[in-house]
Amino acid sequence: MAENRASEYREGTPCWVDAQLPDVAAGKRFYGELFGWTFREQPDLPREGVRALKDGEPVASLRRKADGRLPTVWTVFFATPDAEDLCRRIRLAGGRIIAAPLPLGDLGVHALVTDGQGAVFALWQPGTHPGFGRRHEPGTFAWVQLYTSDTEAANTFYGDLFHDALFGPGAQPDFGRAPVSDVFPAEMPPHFLVHFAVEDVAAAAEEVVRLGGRVQVPPFETSYGTAAVVTDNQGASFALLRR
Repeated sequence: MAENRASEYREGTPCWVDAQLPDVAAGKRFYGELFGWTFREQPDLPREGVRALKDGEPVASLRRKADGRLPTVWTVFFATPDAEDLCRRIRLAGGRIIAAPLPLGDLGVHALVTDGQGAVFALWQPGTHPGFGRRHEPGTFAWVQLYTSDTEAANTFYGDLFHDALFGPGAQPDFGRAPVSDVFPAEMPPHFLVHFAVEDVAAAAEEVVRLGGRVQVPPFETSYGTAAVVTDNQGASFALLRR
């Protein structure tokens, strides 16, 4: 798909998603049935990592959590040509570096950071792995929404860091910001919610429940489509989206 070439990923474009799970085999069964994913073992990924494929193209990765005390989560990666420089700018903007840039073989360089309100996200400086092979199709990444305690501060933080991706000529961002209280209890901490495209949100939510997951927020209308918030059978939250 031409739109998914590495050159198309401006800095600040969501380019990959990764789930950290207690049981990768259980994750393969859940997402394989829900989205029709197949899987390829990735010895160059840490902690029993597997690459998820849709129609033979990479769409996500699943990894075993390094520590049982860590959250079971989906993490979004934003593209950058220079992870070291972006980490420097994140610090200056009031964010924090959780894990400094680290090469992952020849695949690329990754880092884990937070914004000024504490929402966690990752950076990806591509090597041989540019990111999604497919997106914006059923069973693939469609959107990421930041639910935050301060949308004005978030818009300033990300608008400065990722201006071209969000506001530049021809920008078609897959990234929105909204108050936590729009969807979740106000006391929930700021966080990113990864959305996967589906043809029928209600039917997909029913399938989540059949597979052992649960529905956190039933289907609702947003400015970018119909969404539902669900968790998988191990507690990782994500959203289903029909645009």
